[in-house]
Amino acid sequence: MIEELFSLEGETAVVTGAGRGIGEGIAKVLASAGARVVCAARRADEIKRVAEDINAAGGRAAACVTDVTDAQAVQDLADFAVSEFGGLHMWVNNAGGSSVQRALHKLDREEWDRTLLLNLTAVWECTRIAAATMETGRILNISSLAAEDVIPGSGHYSAAKAGVNMLTKTFAQELGPRIRVNCIMPGAVPTEIMMKALRLEEDDLPDLEQMLKLPAGRLGTPTDLGAAALYLLSPGAAWVTGQNIRVSGGP
Repeated sequence: MIEELFSLEGETAVVTGAGRGIGEGIAKVLASAGARVVCAARRADEIKRVAEDINAAGGRAAACVTDVTDAQAVQDLADFAVSEFGGLHMWVNNAGGSSVQRALHKLDREEWDRTLLLNLTAVWECTRIAAATMETGRILNISSLAAEDVIPGSGHYSAAKAGVNMLTKTFAQELGPRIRVNCIMPGAVPTEIMMKALRLEEDDLPDLEQMLKLPAGRLGTPTDLGAAALYLLSPGAAWVTGQNIRVSGGP
């Protein structure tokens, strides 16, 4: 029974931003649970490597170069998943981020628009297209603790992620029961994007860990987020929808 609750055998998942960090972790965990995974991102070499890793480990994956801010590219991604693996059952909106830290009153309009396009509008567009492609299925958004917690210098990013949280609740209401929609808000996972945004080096991580004093005792890993994604996308979470869940090593 346990295996059935967390098996994704015979189903296809699209993971955006799958070339590294959290997206790579999610793609690999879903593949290990039996899903056929389409790894999508703008960098061809990165998603090709992740897909090759999955296939070498005995899973099934394919890479599809995609810019999620381009509606036609997103439609092409959905069509690719169907043509490559025969259907679409899960979609993970992971692509996003902002490396710019600046007070809101000093932020230029171009950066505001770019951040909202990538982190909010693209999630709406991807979800709309995924829902139109699926008969039934699950959609998982990757937000951030910044959606709920004030982080000076990241107000533009926080606004976008707060919007993602509300998209999650609204889409869950509007698409249910045909499609479940949930969201993960990751905490401190030292990905390339986080390191760049906070201007951190590898040597800074022990100090960050000490400063945060997380009840879990450590920073997060992409696999931690992959495990949370597996739960929310699996049959084990069949009665869970419209939720924004903190996966952060603590409160």
